[in-house]
Amino acid sequence: MLTRPPAAPANPLDRLTGAGLAWSEGVYARWAAPIAATAFSLYVLLTAFTAWFMPDANWDMLPYLAIAEEGAYPDPQALHDYAYSTVKAGVTAGDYKTLTDDGGGFRSHMTENAADFHSLLGMYRIKFLYAEILSSLSPVVSPVEAMRLVQVFSVLLFGAITLTWLRAEGALALAPVVGAVLIMADFGDAARASTPDLLCSALFLGGLFAYVRGREAATAILLFLAFMARPDNIVFLAIFAALLVAFRQKAWGALAGFAGSFVAYFAISHWAQHPGWWPHLWFSSIEQHYNMEGFEPPFSAAAYLKAFVASVVRAINVNSWVGVSVLALAGWFGLDRAGFRLDRRAGILLAALVLGVLAKFTVFPIHDTRIYFPNLLPPFLLLAAPLMALWASASQGRHRAALQVVVGDKS
Repeated sequence: MLTRPPAAPANPLDRLTGAGLAWSEGVYARWAAPIAATAFSLYVLLTAFTAWFMPDANWDMLPYLAIAEEGAYPDPQALHDYAYSTVKAGVTAGDYKTLTDDGGGFRSHMTENAADFHSLLGMYRIKFLYAEILSSLSPVVSPVEAMRLVQVFSVLLFGAITLTWLRAEGALALAPVVGAVLIMADFGDAARASTPDLLCSALFLGGLFAYVRGREAATAILLFLAFMARPDNIVFLAIFAALLVAFRQKAWGALAGFAGSFVAYFAISHWAQHPGWWPHLWFSSIEQHYNMEGFEPPFSAAAYLKAFVASVVRAINVNSWVGVSVLALAGWFGLDRAGFRLDRRAGILLAALVLGVLAKFTVFPIHDTRIYFPNLLPPFLLLAAPLMALWASASQGRHRAALQVVVGDKS
């Protein structure tokens, strides 16, 4: 055990390094908020850059482009030809071959069979808001560029809401930590993928921020729009509404968002000719079926459990959302034990976010991080205020300790 501070290093290089570190620490302590905000902004801009110039050519582009222009191509074969020719014109030859030729498998089959391809569209048509945005942009830019434009907008909107949330909590200094969380949560992959996932996440984040700030009308609108981008958000909204009612928390915006989404869910599902929960789950997590028209496999508990276990294993070993969720829970537990607790409104939201992830996985066991991405960052933003309070308390403690040392030396 040390009884006196260590002697100053005699090596000039060590002294120079120590002085440099001390100077850097002092500068960051003084300018933490602007430095952190700038660093986070640069990360968001870099992510937006990669979303535009280095997009991921995923197979889902084909059905999403198809549903965006169904009105112009009512014939399945014409719609199929439009989707495939549009993607071929918008991606590299290598990417197009990957999307259309897997050696006689699912992708090869869909390339040659317009009727089977058309039968899958009900699972994509339900993402109503995304399809309408792509359709609205088609007269302005090419369809593939429209997808990239939506991704860039979603990245920038997500980053702007995150910074606004941190600023409102007086926690801009934590922006690099939030950036690290986004890296762990595969934010870059979500940005590069031409899917509605990141658009949904940005709208969802905005709705939660509005709820935290007590902006009820904005909460209702943004949560409803997030649902329209990805209707599986109805699971979170149902749990959130149940907790608000159970704990008698006044939040009419969140309840209105759930009510509107609940009604819209059945209307959109019927309009989109969605195949239903079990056929969709079978297609996504059990076995890809080539034609979903009239496909109604009998429910099998054994098949569900097999899919559930396989998704758990893949989620833990391949994806990142489980680890990020556990990290958020550990942060909440540590801060709570240290006496820095969330207020009632934020605590209900944190519980809904955690239970929402568990419920969504249970209802539809699929391992991809993108499915749970909307729920991953908000817990850390909720913890920003108690973490800053802990930081301030620790700083005051060091200051008091230093004063005691000075007083002790004088006496």
